Amino acid sequence: MGDNCKNIVVVGGGNGSSTALRGLKSFDTNLTAIVTMFDTGGSTGILREEFGYPSLGDIRQCLVALSPKDNKQVAVLNNALDFRFDIGSSLKGHSVGNLVLAALTTVYNGIQGAIDELSRMMQLTDQVAPVTLDSAHLCARLVNGEIIRTESAIDLRGANGPGIDEVFFDADVSANPRALEAIRNADAILLGPGDLYTSVIPNLLVDDISDAIRGTDSPVIYACNLMTKLGETAGYGASMFASEIVRYIGGRKLDYLLVNHTDFTEDVLDVYAAEGAAPVELDNAAAEKYVHHVMVEDLAYIDGLAVKHNSTKLARIVMAAVENSATNLQGIGLD
Repeated sequence: MGDNCKNIVVVGGGNGSSTALRGLKSFDTNLTAIVTMFDTGGSTGILREEFGYPSLGDIRQCLVALSPKDNKQVAVLNNALDFRFDIGSSLKGHSVGNLVLAALTTVYNGIQGAIDELSRMMQLTDQVAPVTLDSAHLCARLVNGEIIRTESAIDLRGANGPGIDEVFFDADVSANPRALEAIRNADAILLGPGDLYTSVIPNLLVDDISDAIRGTDSPVIYACNLMTKLGETAGYGASMFASEIVRYIGGRKLDYLLVNHTDFTEDVLDVYAAEGAAPVELDNAAAEKYVHHVMVEDLAYIDGLAVKHNSTKLARIVMAAVENSATNLQGIGLD
């Protein structure tokens, strides 16, 4: 790593964080992924419910994303970790990586020890830090007062009923000291991309984490979602996403809001419309209340008919924000 190596902290979980990490590791960076620990779906949910293990799936994805590209032995290990058994089998769709992390958590008396050992095996130079080492469930209070308990119940609600008023935990949790240290040493903090209420904001519900982000002098960057989501963010413009992030970090304005402007085909739009989803629109005047700079670019790619963040484009615009110079921002729309 060179003299200009930047300490970048990526806060979120799952597919969004792993996408950002894959792109950012190509730059001169020292990366820390701070990962939400409240997932209750799929293989992770089974291991949590049956054996009391912490949420492992998002951690696995981030570890694999950070692994070196050019090491054949590590590539073989990554393929094994990402292998998933058939959902109808006795192994119930478990990921091998989740099972390995579960075993290492027992052997090394905790999830952070398990992560450190698997990181050593994978020859990682960057790190993954759970946002907390404590256990709690994510809950949502809807605008009609109804409470939904567990991350998967919120994530899979899939109904255009009452909106979400707030999210909270059913127990007190403390911040992982390693996550706090990373934020304090960060040259920049990237929030997202990822589902607003189930991937990004849960990290901000850990008081010391949101306090540390609110108090940092380093740029705080939020990568806005590409699409809205039925049951969570239906009808949200970019300003609403930004305002919710600002709300949960205690009022600190974001330094940069990253918004997509890809022109999607009618076929893609129809697929998402059938799910009650649509592209997130930029509403500039409202967004200015919550952010200092809006950065607009084509940040998406189409995988079949699924819309995802392009890891290379996302990393480039994040690093441009980190460098914060007119030269690096040429060709990127700023408002």
